[in-house]
This record gives sequence, structure tokens and C-alpha cells, in this order.
Amino acid sequence: MGVRVLAILLVILLGDSTADAATNPDDFSSITGVKSAWQNPPPNWVGADPCGNAWDGISCTNSRITSITLSSMGLTGSLSGDIGQLSELRILDLSYNKGLTGSLPVQIGNLMKLTNLILVGCGFSGRIPDSIGSLRNLVFLSLNSNRFSGLIPAAIGNLDRLYWLDLADNQLTGSIPVSNGSNPGLDMLLHTKHFHFGQNQLDGTIPSQLFSSEMHLIHVLFDNNQLTGSMPSTLGLVQSLEVVRFDRNSLSGAVPGNLNNLTSVQELHLSNNRLTGPLPNLTGMDALNYLDLSNNSFDAADFPPWIPTLQSLTTLMLEHTQVRGLLPVILFSIFSLQSVVLRNNQLSGTLDIGTSHSNQLQLIDLQINFIDDFKQSSGGYSVEVILIGNPVCQETGAAGQSYCAIPQSNTSSYSTPPNNCIPATCNSNETSSPNCKCSSPYMGTLVFRAPSFSGLGNSTYFEHLARSMMTSFQSYQLPVDSISLSDPRKDSSDNFKLNLSVFPSEGVSFNRTSISSIGFVLSNQTYKPSKLFGPFYFIADQYTYFAEAQVPTTSKKSSNVGVIVGAAAGGFVLLLLLALVGVYAFRQKTRAEKATEQSNPFVVIYGNAVNWDPNKSSGSIPQLKGARWFSLEDLKKYTNSFSGASEIGSGGYGKVYRGTLPTGTLVAIKRAQQGSMQGGVEFKNEIELLSRVHHKNLVSLVGFCFEQGEQLLVYEFLPNGSLKESLSGTSGIRLDWAKRLKVAIGAARGLAYLHELADPPIIHRDIKSTNILLDDHLNAKVADFGLSKLMGEGERGHVTTQVKGTMGYLDPEYYMTQQLTEKSDVYSFGVVMLELLTARRPIERGKYIVREVRVVMDKDKELYNLQGILDPAIGLGTSLKGLERFVELAMRCVDDSGADRPSMGEVVKEIENIMVFAGLNPKAESETSSASHEEARKGNFRHPYSNEDFLEYSGGFPPSRIEPQ
Repeated sequence: MGVRVLAILLVILLGDSTADAATNPDDFSSITGVKSAWQNPPPNWVGADPCGNAWDGISCTNSRITSITLSSMGLTGSLSGDIGQLSELRILDLSYNKGLTGSLPVQIGNLMKLTNLILVGCGFSGRIPDSIGSLRNLVFLSLNSNRFSGLIPAAIGNLDRLYWLDLADNQLTGSIPVSNGSNPGLDMLLHTKHFHFGQNQLDGTIPSQLFSSEMHLIHVLFDNNQLTGSMPSTLGLVQSLEVVRFDRNSLSGAVPGNLNNLTSVQELHLSNNRLTGPLPNLTGMDALNYLDLSNNSFDAADFPPWIPTLQSLTTLMLEHTQVRGLLPVILFSIFSLQSVVLRNNQLSGTLDIGTSHSNQLQLIDLQINFIDDFKQSSGGYSVEVILIGNPVCQETGAAGQSYCAIPQSNTSSYSTPPNNCIPATCNSNETSSPNCKCSSPYMGTLVFRAPSFSGLGNSTYFEHLARSMMTSFQSYQLPVDSISLSDPRKDSSDNFKLNLSVFPSEGVSFNRTSISSIGFVLSNQTYKPSKLFGPFYFIADQYTYFAEAQVPTTSKKSSNVGVIVGAAAGGFVLLLLLALVGVYAFRQKTRAEKATEQSNPFVVIYGNAVNWDPNKSSGSIPQLKGARWFSLEDLKKYTNSFSGASEIGSGGYGKVYRGTLPTGTLVAIKRAQQGSMQGGVEFKNEIELLSRVHHKNLVSLVGFCFEQGEQLLVYEFLPNGSLKESLSGTSGIRLDWAKRLKVAIGAARGLAYLHELADPPIIHRDIKSTNILLDDHLNAKVADFGLSKLMGEGERGHVTTQVKGTMGYLDPEYYMTQQLTEKSDVYSFGVVMLELLTARRPIERGKYIVREVRVVMDKDKELYNLQGILDPAIGLGTSLKGLERFVELAMRCVDDSGADRPSMGEVVKEIENIMVFAGLNPKAESETSSASHEEARKGNFRHPYSNEDFLEYSGGFPPSRIEPQ
């Protein structure tokens, strides 16, 4: 061991290239073990410093390996148990390496900080280790498209932060695990949004315990398994569901009668089972796009009258369901309808499409029925109608009719066309891109598991997909010139497949870093297509055309270390060691001070405060707690030099950009424009305030930059936008009564923390619905402390020289007296509570919401006579337990006298009581929101910072003028 230490110290003294080695020795040892299990590791994995020498796919923080992303590297071998020693590892992505085989090591369960485990499209086999249940920070688990076998580990139920769970397309067997008191199960994953278990060999029944009203699932995919028994009625309790696939199993019995409670479901696939009883009545499922109940044993019945009421329907599949009678002409007038397939039924009479059928209608397939006539319009139809096997096609002369001809297969020859150029002639290893350049593209197959459309002939879908994907690649600064989509098709499991080719913008091929980055965007679901395409995954072809960078060579001095060590003997060794230890200590001290200065420009170095204000007016050194300093150069890298593609909002303060940290985490970066910038002292104070408050219901400050005349704040990125956007319907999020109570309790807790637990207390001064943001679990977080005021001892009732706030939310007592207390925030929160009830703006068409509620409110009537102004989306017609108490609390908060308003602590307690009364658990709020997966999940790039109102009151810039109410 002494020789090893001496060798290291000698290298430091001699100034060898490894002198600035940044990799922790234990991490280097572990990654070397991982490397040794691969026959063909990346060529630049040489030397002893993966962090300092930037090994392909390796990212580090403070000398520790935190991320390994090596998708599509053509790796062969196995995953060594040494991986479990990388204790700081957050992300492991080895996707699309089909040569990685064998079982997953149990040591993978030692990666306690792992958030993303992505092994899509590899060759792993054997059982998924139970130790995976120890990864309590795991957010994204994707093991699909491997050869895993055996049971689903029940221990996965311990992963209470899990958002994405994809075990599809494996060889898993056995039953679906649920908890039983002593063992965990999938029913415990209350915050998981994706259950992807299709194309396995799972058997047994679907436990009723698997689903509950507390879950937040949006995708439940159990297609192509061997499940038996009936569908559990508890499925109807998960009202967040958007895609449900139980097709191609052996399910029996009747479809649960409460299935139509799932009013957010867009795709419902129950085909190819043994379901019996009546066709389910799906009245009220107004979001339904794709309905497939084919090939079951339902009772014979007339065509269901509720189907034409589904006005979002694009695809109706009722093949072999014993439907009889006439098809109503109104069916074909559904605006979005594209395909109707009712083969092999008992339909009869005349087929009449009518004259006002959907202009999107492409296919009516009624083969093998009893239709004896087809009423055609004089101008004909552009719709493909198939009536083979009906009496109408057995009449004399019918054989020549197009609707009696053998149908063509549903395929498309679509391929992305050239962009106004002539395709280039390329050699055998290259292809002409849409921009007519020869290069070697990165290729693979996009698989969409539940698209909401059925026709493959509409090129608009593919053009939109290509544009959105290209925008995503550009936003992450990937060197992509163009992309091409081709050969759209459906497989036997109703998955929609599309070939993808990604062309490089630099040279004729990608380097390894670019390939792994593109692969990560696709494997980690960082790119999200339109909901039109539904959940997807990507399987890459092997890429062999890497543009290799020069492999670093080992220093001659480094290779001679052993000789130098061998010559150092006796007392000389001792003297040399002492000298080297001194040099080493000095260098370490200098390096540590340099690192400290880089990470925090406000520290004291050598007794002097670092000057951080470009205008030389910094004042005292800020007291920071947890906020990180970013260089301007770093933030430029994270935002593609503040490109327009990265911009997600603008306002009076400046602009907000989406940034991606090296870890893959998305952040929101608010950049002040020159005309609105604060002075150095004010900016320092705001950073201090933001960095001192840490609560799960407050938006976190990640860091800041004050350099070269720039002022920038870096916040956590919240994907679900502001409360205002949800209430107005612009975010696409539907808030029922339970969700509104959850938002209210979260925001109240954040505000109560500022008033009662922060030291000194903080008054926000600008509580409003645009400053309440929602994470991926719809937990509320209070944002924007730009106008906040610290209240020291004796400052209660502080007199301000300028009234600040937002019209409609402003406390009238504060406005009149300029006396600022925490009760001013309580008033604003009361207005937000009324917004939650009505979805109306505080002042709308000249009417003030507080006054309107007071005028209408009658405690002797049901719902206090507020039905006329309540938001219908809240669930009118359903049980709204506790609503009256909520109204009373809101009106207490907006009392004209601050002394008569409750404190925020009292507000929190009362909302908790209301939730209990409503049958909800006020403690069920998620402890955290995810970081690296949130942006991957949503697909659209709506963001809370896209609303100008959010920016209008941040920092110390002038607020808008306040008028009397």
C-alpha cells in the first residue's frame, strides 16, 4: 500500500498528466471491473481518470461517477457486480446493446442513489433480482425488450418514488404481485404513472387490490399475456387513466359497470379475450379515441346507441361481438372518426353513410354481415368501404363494385420527402438525408403501443412527429442535421411501428458521445411525442460507423513510475515521502480553495471577500444555504447559448429558458434583461432568501449566476405548469374536487412554513394562482419570492413605502394602511381558494370574485347556493363532501379585517380536517417530485414559466401599478 501511495505522490511531484486526476480511486476500481466484463469497451476508456479524461458515457460530480450512459455502443459481455460499488451513481443507461447478456447482478441493489435504470433492448436474461427493491430513489425503471424470466419481484412495490415502470416484452411468468401485510406489491406504487407489462407470459387473475383511487396511473398495459378471471371493478377507481390495454389475454366475465368512470381514458383495448355479458356502456367517456372490444363473447344486441355520443372517437373496433341490426347514420358524422371495423357480426339492412360524414373517415369494414343494400351518394365516396361476405355482394353485377373487391392491406409507403433538394448519390455505407447529404444515420424502430389514430395514409401525423422530434434533439444541442421516418405499419398486436433514421450534422457519421446522447433522449423518454401517438419505445439498430476521436495515450512518465519507485530506497525514501506529502498537501489545499471559489464566488479567500458585483457594489457576503453558483459559460451550454428553442417564457423581468444539467436534470433558468436588473445588494438578498427556505411545498432555488453583467436564477423544473393553467384548461389537466383539496393543502403548507417556521418569518406578498406550480404528482409548490419580505423581531405590522402585489389578490387593508402583515398573504390565499372553487379569475369582466361569492352565498341552501358559479369540472353532480366548509374557510381568509382572518397554520389544520371529512388522507401528499424524468413524462413543453404573469413580479423589478378595488 505504501508503494502505491508513493507512486501517486511521485506522479504529482513530477507533474505527470495524471496529476490532476479527478476520479475517486474506489470508483475507478469499480468502473475498471465493469469494463473488464466487456469484450469491446469504448476505445477511449484508457488511463486512470474516467472523470478527468472524459471517458465516453461517464459523467462525474466532485470526483464521483454519477452517470453512465452508453446506449447503442455495440457492447458485448455481461454487467459485472462491480457496478454496485459506484455509490454515487444516479443514472445507468446501457440500452440498445444486444450483446449485453447474462443476468443482472444482485449488487445492483447497492446503488442507493440511483434514479434512472434503463436497459431497453439488451440481451439480459434470468430473474430480475429482488435487490432492485432496495433502490428507494428510483424514478425510472425500464427493462423492456430483454429476455428476463421468472416472477415480477414483489419488492418493486417498495419503490415509492417510481414514476415509470416498464417490464414489457420479456418472458416474465407468474401472477401479478400485490402486498399482503408482510410483503410488498405493485399496489403500493401510488405515485407511479406507467405500468407497462405487455408481451410477457403473466398468468393468474388480476388482483382487485392492484388498483385504488389513491393511484396516479395514466398507462396500464397488460396486453399479450395469459391472464385469466374477470376484470376488477377497482380499475374504475383510477380516474387518472388515459390508456388501458388488457387485450390478448384470457379474461372472462362481464366488463365492470363502473368502467365509464374513467372519463380521461383515450385508448381502451379489451379485444381477444373471453369476456361475456352485455357490451359495456361507456357513456360519458368523452375523451375516448380508440375503442377495441373485438373477438369476445358478448351477448347479442343491437348496435349500442351510446357509441355515437363518443364525440372524440377516431377508431371503433367491434369485430365478432354479436352486434346486430342497423348501423345508425349518425355514427359516421362523428367529427374525428377515421375507421369503423365491425367484421363478422349480424348487422343487417341498408348501409347509409349519409352526406355529412366525417371528412377524416377512411375505412368502413363490415365484412361477413347481413347487409343487403348500400346507399351511395351521387358523387360517390372517398371512404374505403368493404362489404365482402354480405348479401349485397351476392347480387348480380355486384362483383364489379369496389366495395365487393378483396381489400388491400393497411400499409403505407410513406417516407420523409427531401427538403426541396435532389437526393444525393451515396456509397453503400451512406444514405441521402432529407437535406440531400450523404451520411451514415443512426437507425431503429419506433414502437407506439396505443396510438389514437388508425389510418396510415395521413402524412400529417408523420410530418408533425418528425418536426417535434427534431425540435427535441435541437433543444438538447445534439448534432442532428435531419431525421427521416418511413414504412409506417401495424403489427399483429396493434402496435404502430415506424422506421427512424437520424442524420448527423457534423461529418458523415456520429461519434460515440452523440449516439449515446440521442439514445438517452429516446430511452429515458426525454422526448415525448404528441398524445396522439400514445406511449412508445425505441429499439435501435447496431451502429458501426463511429467517427472516433483520437484515443489518449499513456504518458511516458506515468509508465516509468514503477522504475522511479523501485530506485527510491532506505532513508532517501523516507525523506522523499515527507517532501512529497508536503507538496501534496499544498496542492490539495490550493485545489480545494480553487474548487470552493468556483462553486461559490461569495466565499472569503485568504481573508478577502471575493468581489462578486460587476458594478463593485456587492455589499456584504451573502449567506447561502444549498444554492449553487453556475458560471455563465455553464448556463450557455445548458441552454444552447440561450437559443430560441430553449426559451419557455418571457415577461417584464426577462426570459426563462429550459436548461439540461450534465446529470440529465431539467432546470428553469430565469435571465434578467438589462433594463430590469436589480442592484447587486438586492440580487444578493433575493438569492439569500431563496436559498434559505427548503420545504416540499416551495419551489427550490438550484443556483444562480452573477457574472459579466448578467443576473440569472436557476430553479427546479416543474412539468405541470401553474394552478391558473390547470383551472383555465390550457394545461390539459383536469382537477376534480379531491385534486383541488390536494392543491390547496400543499400551497397552504408552503405558505405556513414561510410565516411560522422560517427564521425570520417571510411574507410572500404575491400569492396568486400563477405562483402556485404543480409537480408531476399535482403537489402544489409556492413560487416566486421576488417581492417577499423578511420580518424580523418587532416588524409585525411593518409599514411599507410602496404597496406591492397583484390586482385582485391584494389585501384591501394592506392597500389602505400600507401595514404589511402575514394576514395579507392569508387574504391572497383566500382568493386562490375561491379560484379553486370557480375557476374564475379574481377580476373577470369587471366582477370581483370575492364580492360575487358574498352576494350569491346562502348557507341555508345546498352547496350554499353556489352551483351557478362553481366550476363544472370540479365534479358537479358527484359528492362534494366538505365543499361548504371550504367556502366558509375561504370567506374567513378574505375578511376585510386582518385581525379576523385565520393564520396559515389554522388554515392548514382546517383543510386537513376537510380532507378527512371528504374521505381523503391529508398525509398522502408525495414527499418529493422527480427531477430527471418529469420532462420526459409530459411530452409537451408547457412550463410554469411560460406564463407572463409568473415573470411579471419576480425579483426586484417594478410591479404593475395597483388601483383601488
